[in-house]
Amino acid sequence: MPTLVLAHREVTELLDMAGLVPLMRRTLVELSRGEIAMPPRQMLPHPDQPGLIAWMPAVLRGGDPFGSKVISVYPENRQRGMHTHQGVVVLFRPKTGEVRAIVDADAVTARRTAAVSAAATDLLAQPDAADLGLIGSGTLAETHLEAMLGVRPIRRVRVYARRPDRLRDFAERMSVLFEVEVQPAADAQTAVVDADIVCTLTDARSPVLEGAWLHPGAHVNAVGASVGGFRELDDETVRRSLVFVDSLLHALPQADDLRLPIEAGVVGPEHVRGEIGAVADGRLQGRRQPDDVTLFKSVGLAAEDMAAAAYCVERAEALGLGTWIEFGAGR
Repeated sequence: MPTLVLAHREVTELLDMAGLVPLMRRTLVELSRGEIAMPPRQMLPHPDQPGLIAWMPAVLRGGDPFGSKVISVYPENRQRGMHTHQGVVVLFRPKTGEVRAIVDADAVTARRTAAVSAAATDLLAQPDAADLGLIGSGTLAETHLEAMLGVRPIRRVRVYARRPDRLRDFAERMSVLFEVEVQPAADAQTAVVDADIVCTLTDARSPVLEGAWLHPGAHVNAVGASVGGFRELDDETVRRSLVFVDSLLHALPQADDLRLPIEAGVVGPEHVRGEIGAVADGRLQGRRQPDDVTLFKSVGLAAEDMAAAAYCVERAEALGLGTWIEFGAGR
């Protein structure tokens, strides 16, 4: 059978937040129930370049979707004006093993990551949270702004990024695109002080968010540092927060935002309360009282990629989008 190929633009158009956020919530619930097969991702650094490749397989509930994401991660691409993540999500037909679809992974990753953060925000943030602080002005900042607007009545947005030219451009474009005033901040503290929701969306190797800046009742989505060697949160942010993760199996060994404070004895492993899917399922309490600071730490999961890619493929087939190719051997 032919294989459907979906390019970046098509994936971006097909992955609407209105459908993606509840889909990610259901996927996280199924993961927390043990209904998804998903081994830890594997990574192989390039021997001569500052980059790596990673592959992330998963089989969802019922055995379909079934596939893997294969990506390269090259942090220096940012200075080249290129995306740091490049790759594809490959979906297979469970009965025959044929390649059902090849989907641009960069667009899947950017949009499903924001949708996961939105699902967590909907579960943990104050219902009337209206002040959003963003640290970072890349693709994830754009998708997170879109996603947060869908789950909370956001009225004020402040954003900080290291490059003033990119910061100004982001604030201007997002203000027009989403019809909400996006204010560039002089520094990270200014971006998040008094914010009800904070999203860290950087490739920082040392903390960009300090717990002392967070006001009581704030919710934090820590997104950018998804592999070892990268860190966005200081110890105090973790210490004073009720901490939830996308996956205990994957986050604790891979997220330096949590691993390093635990190893230093700032908090114990039990400080991580559990998976956000268990909160969505009603098996774990999230926010306990209005003044709690809540933290959702995500590292990105293959299960999310498979669910998002399958949703994208189903919509493309229904709308007649994408390109069909003959791929693989016949009899």
